[in-house]
Amino acid sequence: DRAVALLVVGLGSVFGDITDGAMEHLKREHSLMKPYQGVGSQWDFWGSTLVTSSYVRLTPDERSKQGSIWNTVPCYLKDWEMHVQFKVHGSGKKNLHGDGLAIWYTRDRLHPGPVFSNKAQFHGLAVFVDTYSNDETSDRSFPYISAMVNNGSVSYDHGKDGRSSELGGCSAEIRNRDYDTYLAVRYSKGRLTVMVDVDDKNEWKECIDIGGVRLPTGYYFGASAATGDLSDNHDIISMKLYQLMVEHSPEEENLDWTKIEPSVSLLKSPKDNIDDPTGNFRGTPLTGWKVFLLLLCSLLGIVVCAVVGAVVFQKRQERNKRFY
Repeated sequence: DRAVALLVVGLGSVFGDITDGAMEHLKREHSLMKPYQGVGSQWDFWGSTLVTSSYVRLTPDERSKQGSIWNTVPCYLKDWEMHVQFKVHGSGKKNLHGDGLAIWYTRDRLHPGPVFSNKAQFHGLAVFVDTYSNDETSDRSFPYISAMVNNGSVSYDHGKDGRSSELGGCSAEIRNRDYDTYLAVRYSKGRLTVMVDVDDKNEWKECIDIGGVRLPTGYYFGASAATGDLSDNHDIISMKLYQLMVEHSPEEENLDWTKIEPSVSLLKSPKDNIDDPTGNFRGTPLTGWKVFLLLLCSLLGIVVCAVVGAVVFQKRQERNKRFY
């Protein structure tokens, strides 16, 4: 099984202590695989979603379509990893296609809304595969993959492609590929990692890696997609959930993980990403005006020090003359 092989080879060297990929770690009650026998009992689908023997099509390549598929079984694993094999393809040319898909781990399921066909003020985690730039001022390359953790208090800003609330992200050429494309979402010991395998190299590439993330147990996995004036086929081939065998302290084990509030302990607010075209809050580059201000302040500081130094030197010279 390719996904298991990737788990061992691709992630073993990156993450260190990780599940060995044995089949007992695959949680079938949270996984969606061909021939999709669990659809109808373990998975519900909504909207334009079409289930075939080869794929689950969330939206066809038609305008104004919305579709989703949701696991009916809440997940009580503290540490997990979701592998998603997906395909985004259509007849639209460059920049004339949309809108994208999302992978969810949320408190509520089957709540249609404006965010890739799901509600905007969700509780939990979302990983967005956004194929169309709604922000004309953005200098990002699309498709763009990003992540957001929400406690229901923030709405995803579609007009700005969610930049004000994202935790990080990366560009990824995932559309109209003639090979398999994969996404891995890992949550373990408060760390969220998103990896992609979209270059036909059979290896994972890091997209997002952030600590300080708190997610409860008892939420639901799902996937959704939407089209607007532009469209694409958004297909899910498989969603495979693996349990990660991780030790927790007695204090952590005694916590009621179902009562945890989704949150992220950031060094600064995600809203600061607005000035950062990379979306990477960990190493924000200085923009042009910030560099100018920094140089100006440095220059003024040097001038002030020179003037103060000259005045002090002159005063000392005058004082020394009095003693001769």
